[in-house]
Amino acid sequence: MFKCLRIWSISLLSVFLICGDLRADNWTQFRGPKWDGSTQSSPSKWDASENVRWKIELQGEGWSSPVFWGDMLFLTVAVPDEGGKETTRPQPYSGGGGQRRSDLTNIMYRFELICLDRNSGKEVWRKIAKTAKPSLPRHSSNSYATETPITDGKFVYAYFGMTGLFCYDLVGNLQWSKNIGSFKMRAGWGTSSSPILFNQTLFVQVDNEEQSFVVALDAATGKEKWRANRNEPSQYSSPIIWQNSRRKELIVGGQVYRSYDPENGKLLWSLDMSKGRSSATPIAVGERLYVGTEFRNRGGADDGGGFLFCVRPGGKGDITPSGKAASNDAVAWKIEKSGIQMASPVYCRGHIYLLERRGGIVNCINAESGVVVYRKRVPTASAFWASPWTDGERVFCLDGDGTTHVLSGGKTFGVISRNKIDEQSWSSPSVSNGMLFLRTIDRLYCIGN
Repeated sequence: MFKCLRIWSISLLSVFLICGDLRADNWTQFRGPKWDGSTQSSPSKWDASENVRWKIELQGEGWSSPVFWGDMLFLTVAVPDEGGKETTRPQPYSGGGGQRRSDLTNIMYRFELICLDRNSGKEVWRKIAKTAKPSLPRHSSNSYATETPITDGKFVYAYFGMTGLFCYDLVGNLQWSKNIGSFKMRAGWGTSSSPILFNQTLFVQVDNEEQSFVVALDAATGKEKWRANRNEPSQYSSPIIWQNSRRKELIVGGQVYRSYDPENGKLLWSLDMSKGRSSATPIAVGERLYVGTEFRNRGGADDGGGFLFCVRPGGKGDITPSGKAASNDAVAWKIEKSGIQMASPVYCRGHIYLLERRGGIVNCINAESGVVVYRKRVPTASAFWASPWTDGERVFCLDGDGTTHVLSGGKTFGVISRNKIDEQSWSSPSVSNGMLFLRTIDRLYCIGN
């Protein structure tokens, strides 16, 4: 009888998933299916109660984004034991100095993957991927569930940094798990780079202070396909796939940006960023790729950076412009002091938008020419940590205090509206088909006009 019920449940799930796929409104991984924060429609007005379809309390910590397929929404959390709840709570951080909490490695955590009904917020299932003490310390503002999970409508992949990678089917059965290794990170800050999925392959960027590498894993089995060692210190951005007219490329950030053949890991080109820190995930818009590192000026080995490059397809070898040149055959333009920091760029109406961590500043850059159109402070905005999103006409910017500032797209600066939740939030929201899923430090909101 139980076997029959299981077959019936899986059959219904298969039909449900096919319908979900046909709606083409799935948000499958960090920054969405195209890794660029774009959606066809987004809610435009809300607060802590208005246009909130549902909200749930979240146990434990995590800055990972929710992902969904059809009516199934997935989220990761790291839940400390009862005695560690307040001790481990991520702390607000303005970007200068800050606390460290190395003693968190003595606290037991449950690393969990949760499946919710997307329409109601009701829990469908919850799985404990691992119960353990963290292998690495983290910054007081970070979490042990910062990396965003992935789903392809068949499986869901939960990555908890160097705690491990876990694959479940959509009814919650563990298919495989993988120990990526545990390596020292800079200054005990922890990890944040989310894996990506493309052509049945998972790509994981593991840059650290000991042995950095990017690895390709078979999504069905977890078996390693290839690995490329990297001469990089700790980095925090996530890779993307750039599909241009010439080829498909795996783009991986760092003090030297690199492009790899996703099939075999062959290095295609490299671009020296003149150091800096790679926290923002790059974006690709058709035949143009936009990459940059955050400017650093603190007397450290990573001092420099701050440049934004626009890359053309087909580059080979070292494509860094020579001397003071701002372009060459592979690089369309280069600008300095671009304002790229923690939040990833977004493209809207012919312009690239970069949000700064301090001062609530937005930089608008003409995507074709590289001309800086404006650099403005968004009134009342606090620091921007989460990555913005766009519906093609507007740019949505979530600040660290939970207020989303809606800007008009294009060359003219204008704040259309502000939507206030008034809860700490660094998690990049997920949005599709007019529904927004916004994670704060304590809750998950579903918002829809």
